[in-house]
Amino acid sequence: MERAGVAAPAIEVFSDFYRQLEGGATGLVREADVDPLVAVDRAADVTFDLDAQREAAAVTAVIKLNGGLGTSMGMDRAKSLLPVRSDLTFLDIIARQVLQVRRDLDVTLPLLFMHSFRTQDDSLARLRQHEGLEVEGLPLDFLQNRAPKLRADDLTPVQWPADPALEWCPPGHGDLYTALLVSGVLEQLVAAGYRYATVSNADNLGAAPDPSMMAWFASTGAPYAAEVCRRTPADVKGGHLVVRRADGRLVLRETAQTADEDAALAADADRHPFFHTNNLWFDLPRLLDTLTERNGVLGLPLIRNEKTVDPTDKTSPKVVQIESAMGAAVEVFDGATAIEVERSRFLPVKTTNDLLLLRSDVFGLGDDSRLRATVDPRPLVDLDRRFYTTIADFDARIPHAPSLAGASSLTVRGDWHFGRDVVVTGDATLDDDGTARSVPQGARLG
Repeated sequence: MERAGVAAPAIEVFSDFYRQLEGGATGLVREADVDPLVAVDRAADVTFDLDAQREAAAVTAVIKLNGGLGTSMGMDRAKSLLPVRSDLTFLDIIARQVLQVRRDLDVTLPLLFMHSFRTQDDSLARLRQHEGLEVEGLPLDFLQNRAPKLRADDLTPVQWPADPALEWCPPGHGDLYTALLVSGVLEQLVAAGYRYATVSNADNLGAAPDPSMMAWFASTGAPYAAEVCRRTPADVKGGHLVVRRADGRLVLRETAQTADEDAALAADADRHPFFHTNNLWFDLPRLLDTLTERNGVLGLPLIRNEKTVDPTDKTSPKVVQIESAMGAAVEVFDGATAIEVERSRFLPVKTTNDLLLLRSDVFGLGDDSRLRATVDPRPLVDLDRRFYTTIADFDARIPHAPSLAGASSLTVRGDWHFGRDVVVTGDATLDDDGTARSVPQGARLG
């Protein structure tokens, strides 16, 4: 890591995790050791006047995680460069959302992206199209760190001469705090008078900068807060907050930290009614003080992630990736809290199913550049993974999103090409007869 130029604090964080791994740590959060989180504030119940919103927004920074390449969708560049509405990408919409709040409240509202080496150049080139986006004295981005993949058999750094780049991995989005520190961005923000940060994934356009939420967080005096949503039967996977019995602290339990024998209870929406959105808030000076006191090691729980060194080759050596989740910081800070938000704050795009919904008339893009659902509940989209998993295959077969506002579900089995102006109502299923087929222009399904 030293030879690769990784910063010393990032190496110390990795070393701390490595010692835990050597000691047999798994990072599991067992059901027997926690209680469900059942009561939190509701964003729908809190209101603040314009002055309170402006006062909070004036000392808030917006941070977006933009290190993902969209490899699960066959991409080799930032997922945020995908068009969402017409020719507007995720990055364009994020930039417009921030600029709109600046105009509405007359505040600076810095926007910063945490990039990886693979996403930085293309993303910055796109963002430069938005004049005045960068705030004087602050960068527009900073880089996440990297860590070596470890052989699963002996925990030594794996060697993979066929593609040495695959010997490295990102250390999970928990690296946010270390990256803010080693880049100097955290100190720059604090020195410039910013108090709070709102953080979310770049592929979640629902997490628009919200002055009312900024005022709420400022009013709590909390060092840290997590946004949660009420679970539905479809939300059995993903992280959720629990209460540790030993000390009453909020703890994030990710899927990878759930023991097999606890999986059913962890997925029970009646027992654990909220899921973690990965939309976070934290107090910048208190984060800086905590990192300084701990020599850069925040002390997040370890996530042991087992993969193969080449994700596309299941016969390649098995490796352990040491990772952490940024939401796990909830257990680090005394007085950390959570708030229930509407589902509209959680619109992640992980698959082409999600992307089709965003591109369709199920969502509308307002003058404030916020995406809002036009129907509730949203229809369920299930596209045949053989033909629609990669963005290239998806765009070739569905160049024009059908109308889904009147649909309950759309299930596609087989190789179907959609013409323009297709309308789906109710429940619609396209079956597979083994040949490539077309949905003609203007057709009605369902």
